[in-house]
Amino acid sequence: MKVKKKKILVSVINNISTDQRVEKVCNTLRRNGYEISLIGTNLNGLPKLIRPYKTQRFSLLFHKGFGLFAEFNLKLFRKLLLEADKNTILLANDLDSLLPNYLVSKIRHIPLVFDSHEIYSELPSVQGRFSKKIWKSLEKYLIPNMHHFYTVSNGYARYFQQQYGVLPEVITNAPDFYYQKNTSEENNNPKIILYQGAIKKDRGLESLLHAMSLLPEYQLWIIGYGTYEKTLKLLSYELKLKNIQFLGRKTPDELRKITRQASVGISLEENSGLSYYYALPNKLFDYIHSGVPVVGTYLPEIKSVVEEHQIGETISKHDPVEIAAKIRSVIMRGKEAYQDDLKKTAEKYCWENQEKKLLEIYFRASISHK
Repeated sequence: MKVKKKKILVSVINNISTDQRVEKVCNTLRRNGYEISLIGTNLNGLPKLIRPYKTQRFSLLFHKGFGLFAEFNLKLFRKLLLEADKNTILLANDLDSLLPNYLVSKIRHIPLVFDSHEIYSELPSVQGRFSKKIWKSLEKYLIPNMHHFYTVSNGYARYFQQQYGVLPEVITNAPDFYYQKNTSEENNNPKIILYQGAIKKDRGLESLLHAMSLLPEYQLWIIGYGTYEKTLKLLSYELKLKNIQFLGRKTPDELRKITRQASVGISLEENSGLSYYYALPNKLFDYIHSGVPVVGTYLPEIKSVVEEHQIGETISKHDPVEIAAKIRSVIMRGKEAYQDDLKKTAEKYCWENQEKKLLEIYFRASISHK
């Protein structure tokens, strides 16, 4: 059945310059004939952006809290209502952009696709707060009505099915296949332990810093940014650590070059709500494709990938002594010993495999309103 390829209005509250998942989805859809228009925000600045499709970033007055959500959703509703026509598919990334997309899809009688990167009502930042009730109410109202729906992990998919009777497809956050065997750093001193990603509470970073006091012969490089960076720098100072480097933000290309230098990659998320419990973060796949073994958390999605594919070690608790022992074990075994398993895992978890499922979802959306 030949279907005319449609325009897709893609919306996300993030700064689109750093959202790799959104970029991968947009590139796949554009390569397959869809006309892409991406709408984001100026959160965390407006770095130069060159994309092969149309982009727009809202300048927001509010950069946090209810004001951020309300302002973005109002501006997004107006924008979608103005640009959407009968040949449009709407793509909402995460719950914080879903309501205006849902309303416009009903008003214009056009298909809506939902990509849930998180479980919003289970994020650590909303636990014990009134905002949790708001997100939960939005989930209950909107998610049972999602007919074209995908998410990032099997755990997330099971949650949505159990809570709302809707089973989304799973499109993991794996990158395009770029695995390269790289063990040349094995002879370097000191060995490098790498954490990349958002610098936030509940990422196991405090325990990791305490573990570094037991690993004085190794270097810890922390790549990323976030509100918790000052707290970690203060802790590093209090522990008198001389083997910690905060490298700040890096572009994806810079990040790959640095990641390949590491002897071990760290993913030590804590059990701080179901959104973390079932997370399967980008960094795990970045380590894998860079030929870097992993020390991972005990949380089920991350543990399953690490242990099933034998690409590193997992901890049983956030105990600095155990973390240090696991890191030392992986480094002493050496990167070479993990390369065959890392390559096989990279071949399994790559975007080329994910985009086949993605395109099927958009094909079904394209014909759903015929």
